[in-house]
Amino acid sequence: MNEYVTRVPLEKAYRLINHGPTALVSARANGVANVMSAAWVCGLDFQPPKLTVVIDKIAKTRSLIEQSGVFVIQVPTAAQIALTHYLGTHTLAQEPDKLQRAGVELFSLSDVDAPLVAGCAAWLACRLIPEPHNQQQYDLFIGEVTAAWADSRVFQDGHWRFEQAPASLRSLHYVAGGQFYATGESLNLNIDS
Repeated sequence: MNEYVTRVPLEKAYRLINHGPTALVSARANGVANVMSAAWVCGLDFQPPKLTVVIDKIAKTRSLIEQSGVFVIQVPTAAQIALTHYLGTHTLAQEPDKLQRAGVELFSLSDVDAPLVAGCAAWLACRLIPEPHNQQQYDLFIGEVTAAWADSRVFQDGHWRFEQAPASLRSLHYVAGGQFYATGESLNLNIDS
């Protein structure tokens, strides 16, 4: 873990994903770890903080989450664009060395029983809230955020500061066909929040 990773209070955790970034989802079960990209991650509730993520039935990460009951949502950076695309277009089922090929560097934190991806702008550790109907019918998973962290160079005092950080730390937004956008200019109404 690097010196810039700082804990985010749970009441501010939703802010890490409310701008709609492409995310990385990581999980581990029975000694197997995996990371996949997900474009459909959304905040669901504030107290306790919850989020949703769509994970297709073919994804190995899905079975790891179902087995372990925990996962981590990460906000990758513009510097990780190639890694993010690779993790979204390759599967562990067909490529057992997927993480090594992608150059994924994982790290652990003592209070999280899932791997975290180094170099991201934010991390949200989640406990799966089992909803079998939603999971089977809609591939929709609900997680309660149990802990959160962010890179202090880009998230400070409960707010993203992309405009003050290096462009390489901006979050990604996937469109299609390998096209991404990076979070851009800040427009502020100067309303207290």
